Amino acid sequence: MELIKPSFGLIFWMLIGFGILFFILAKFAWPFITKGIASRNQKIADQLEEAAKIHEEMQSLNKKHEEMLAQAKAERDSILAEARKVSEELYEKTKQKAAAESQAIIEDAKKTIYYEKMKAITDAKNDIAKFSIDIAQKIMNEELTDHSKQEKIIEKWFEECHFN
Repeated sequence: MELIKPSFGLIFWMLIGFGILFFILAKFAWPFITKGIASRNQKIADQLEEAAKIHEEMQSLNKKHEEMLAQAKAERDSILAEARKVSEELYEKTKQKAAAESQAIIEDAKKTIYYEKMKAITDAKNDIAKFSIDIAQKIMNEELTDHSKQEKIIEKWFEECHFN
């Protein structure tokens, strides 16, 4: 029971021991403890300040990043628009060149057809003339066997021809 209810002497010596311990701690330990707590508080405050600065820097970097991203998107859009424009111009030039080439091919084909047609007509005329000469020659051979008929034909031709 003595442990549950301490005597007056024990309480007295405990208070004196506690007072001495408190005095020693207050004299020697408390300055170091308070200095440590103050430095720790200062360190935490500095770290919070640094964290706030880093947070502000991150926000500014985010803004710069967003601006750069917007600028890159604008550049991409302008490059794509320029590429689209160049592509359309190239398409139009190619289309015009193809149209000009096809027109030239058509013109060449028309000329070739015209020349072939003229050649065929000339050949036909030459063949007709040759056949006419052959027929005339055969007729003349038969009719000109007689000398009097030859003179009559020659005189008739001279009369038909008008020399000016």
